[in-house]
Amino acid sequence: MYTIKTLNAISPVGLAKLPKNQFDVTVDADAPDGILVRSADLLNTTFNDNLLAIARAGAGVNNIPLERCSEQGIVVFNTPGANANAVAELSEQPADPTEDLAKKYAAAGAEAAVDDDLARLKKEMGLE
Repeated sequence: MYTIKTLNAISPVGLAKLPKNQFDVTVDADAPDGILVRSADLLNTTFNDNLLAIARAGAGVNNIPLERCSEQGIVVFNTPGANANAVAELSEQPADPTEDLAKKYAAAGAEAAVDDDLARLKKEMGLE
């Protein structure tokens, strides 16, 4: 059985992928075999001798001391795209930020002024 320490809230959907008969997942492990982390800063963390791997939920590993982990034989990997659904759910902005502005002008009956303002804004934002 491997002990996995979570340092941030990890999705229950992701944790369910770890079979309970092989992995003990906890936030309280003193000497874990693996660490699951999202954004916690591990740069000054002392790792136990039996730590095998650190998995970063998300892109990048800038919060993990790669050189020290390499020296200690700790495998480090990330999961880019793992949070894509969450990001998509949180993003309610239109693909074209000027879309809301156009709706606002149109609702106010100011269609004549819209064209010039939108053209200028799109040019400034590099959307043309």
